[in-house]
Amino acid sequence: MRRRLLAGSQSELSASAAPSASNCCALCEREVQQLSRHHLIPREEGGRHGPTADLCQPCHSSVHLLLDNKELARQYHTIEALRGAEKLQKYLHWIRRSRVERISNRRGNK
Repeated sequence: MRRRLLAGSQSELSASAAPSASNCCALCEREVQQLSRHHLIPREEGGRHGPTADLCQPCHSSVHLLLDNKELARQYHTIEALRGAEKLQKYLHWIRRSRVERISNRRGNK
C-alpha cells in the first residue's frame, strides 16, 4: 500500500491525510480532542441502527438543545441538512471561530 501512495500524485497524497483520519467534527469541521456519536435519526424516532455522525461535544449538545427529535428525524437527518438549519446558523458561526472543547449540558434550559 505504501508503494501505491508514493507512486501517486501529490493530490492523492494530500487526500489520504484528509481530516477524516483525525478528530474532525462532522458539523463544525473543527479538529477537537474527543468526538461523540450522533444518530442522524434519533433513536427515539427509530434511528437506533441508522446512520451516525461524529460530532464534538459542543455541537452535539447544541443540536439537541436547539432542535427536537421530531425535527431531527424529519428535516435534519443528514449533516448537510444540519449545516443548513436556520436555528443552528448563529451557533455554527460562533463555534467555527472558537477553541471551545466542552460546553456544559444545557438540555434542561429550553
